[in-house]
Amino acid sequence: MRNQRQVVDYALQRRALLAEVRSGRVGTADVCDASPYLLRAAKFHGEPSDVSCPVCRRDSLTLVSWVFGDELQHASGSARTPAELARMGKMFGEFTVYVVEVCRACAWNHLVRSYVLGTGSPRGSSKKTAGQ
Repeated sequence: MRNQRQVVDYALQRRALLAEVRSGRVGTADVCDASPYLLRAAKFHGEPSDVSCPVCRRDSLTLVSWVFGDELQHASGSARTPAELARMGKMFGEFTVYVVEVCRACAWNHLVRSYVLGTGSPRGSSKKTAGQ
């Protein structure tokens, strides 16, 4: 998306956690713990990726985008498709998107990145010039 800002990439954190799993210091049960809600969101709102699961290697990962923001009201805390994100980015002033990778086979899940979307001005605000 063109208007992404304040992007945070969690690749280093992911790499460190996977190193802990491979060394045996962290068990797979501790990292393959996606909730049924997250797995359902991956099924219905997720975007398939070409990356295979780093834990089970049986399935490709699915990317799920979660939206949060005061302006979103009841939609805050819900999973959204890329098309919905594009539409919402034009409708709302500012909201945060958290992208989580999910393996539907073993329940691995990890936060991949977060970013802010929106027009930059609160919804419904009118731009008035000084003197009006």
